[in-house]
Amino acid sequence: MRRYRETQSEGQKKYYSAFMTASTCPACQGRRLKNEVLHVHIHKKSIVDVTAMTIRQAFDFVNGMNLIGNKKLIAEELLKEISDRLGFLVNVGLDYLSLDRSGPTLSGGESQRIRLASQVGSELTGVLYILDEPSIGLHQKDNIKLLHTLHHLRDIGNTLIIVEHDQETMEKSDWIVDIGPGAGHLGGQIVAQGTPDQIKENPASITGKFLTGKERIEIPEKRKSQESKWITIVRASENNLKNITAKIPMGLLVAVTGVSGAGKSTLINQILYPALAVKLHDSKLNVGRHDKIKGLSHLDKIININQKPIGRTPRSNPATYTKVFDHIRDFFALLPESKARGYKKGRYSFNVKGGRCEACKGDGHIKVEMHFLADVFVPCEVCAGKRFNRATLEITYKNHSISDILGLSVVQARELFIRHPKIKHILDTLMDVGLSYIKLGQAATTLSGGEAQRIKLARELAKRDTGETLYILDEPTTGLHFQDVRLLLKVLSRLTKAGNTVIIIEHNLDVIKTADWIIDLGPEGGNSGGEIIAEGPPEKIAESSKSYTGHYLKKILNCDEK
Repeated sequence: MRRYRETQSEGQKKYYSAFMTASTCPACQGRRLKNEVLHVHIHKKSIVDVTAMTIRQAFDFVNGMNLIGNKKLIAEELLKEISDRLGFLVNVGLDYLSLDRSGPTLSGGESQRIRLASQVGSELTGVLYILDEPSIGLHQKDNIKLLHTLHHLRDIGNTLIIVEHDQETMEKSDWIVDIGPGAGHLGGQIVAQGTPDQIKENPASITGKFLTGKERIEIPEKRKSQESKWITIVRASENNLKNITAKIPMGLLVAVTGVSGAGKSTLINQILYPALAVKLHDSKLNVGRHDKIKGLSHLDKIININQKPIGRTPRSNPATYTKVFDHIRDFFALLPESKARGYKKGRYSFNVKGGRCEACKGDGHIKVEMHFLADVFVPCEVCAGKRFNRATLEITYKNHSISDILGLSVVQARELFIRHPKIKHILDTLMDVGLSYIKLGQAATTLSGGEAQRIKLARELAKRDTGETLYILDEPTTGLHFQDVRLLLKVLSRLTKAGNTVIIIEHNLDVIKTADWIIDLGPEGGNSGGEIIAEGPPEKIAESSKSYTGHYLKKILNCDEK
């Protein structure tokens, strides 16, 4: 434990953590409070019993209290405040969360909506609120509640600026600022601004074309039909799943849908992925409760492409993660000037001694500790942020040093290495997933979750697939414009055409309508979810009267047919 606390190495921390386990406190049995406190009850419930409830259950519990006399006089105002705050959380689509849910387990969208609910309760006016994609992780059913909350904040005298890609949010807004026309160095201009109707009429706005339907993500002319090969998860019962048996057809694009908290991530990320990782790759992951999984013989590999960062330090970047930097360093080592000086591949790494700037150890900046304030990073005075020493930077290819290449965008690097197949192939995969604008040496810590996920996808695309691989993606459309979603779907289609299976946990209807097969969970979130409501092609889901996803899917399918 002492070594774990003292080490600064992420690798060492990971190594030591394999020998540690978390166990329940034997004194309080995980309840965290003394017995004396737990003997205080309201309507036969202790404070731990209440905090173990979901927000919806707690809301109903508080509103169901019929107090009279002195009890009513004492508690009436308190109950009103509690009820109001729980009501705000319900209205932003968080009714499935338990009150004692730990902060680190919340998604970014959930955390943001909890903070939003606290602001709604304050009833402040004259405030400027800035929200970054509050619709992340929200089903269309819950998104409507969120929009009502945002309109309420506006109506009482506040201003809201929302960075968003959701079509419904754009159409319900009062003013849109459309930035583009492309991404990265191809963007940075205001293409159009005005009301939603004005944006739709502006021919320069790609967003406007998608809002009007002039541009759209098309439904496949013919969906791939399921074959005789299936993966079957038998009697899954982790968290809120109610002993369900889910069948996943092989070789298709499969969407797992349902309202927030319905059990989608539990089924796929806590049961299917770890179970297959343990079986196929000897992983040590914990597997959620289920009886068995049938059909494993149809797979030889499973890849979970999540939104976790591709690295924890600025040293990690897209070039190193996708391995394209290895090929670039190989190429630089073969240049005539490199051979003349005896430079090897390692000379062009900023992680090892030799070619890197030793003043900053290849970081390109120096950390200045401010003690009671946040650390300040200043460019290295020796290398001026270039990360390599002067002798290394003297070696150039088409007037580009190794440092200059790290500063290029993907599309610029592709033009430079157009005649080098290995390098070009990896850069092509980054462009295929819509990342032509990112810089090769961009620090991993500055990448969004969606960008990190697509970099991981590009890395896998650059490898040779076996045709028997299962890919899992959790909300890959996070942070994506309509145009980027269309690019992503082309890439996923390539994977399934090669015989691979792709499972997507998703709320985006444009993605769901293009899926070959849907597994819809619900009907609600939390304890009211965990059941399979409908499964089959999108057209079958759209006809289900029990499915909220089907209700919204029917509208979009009918609209596209027209």
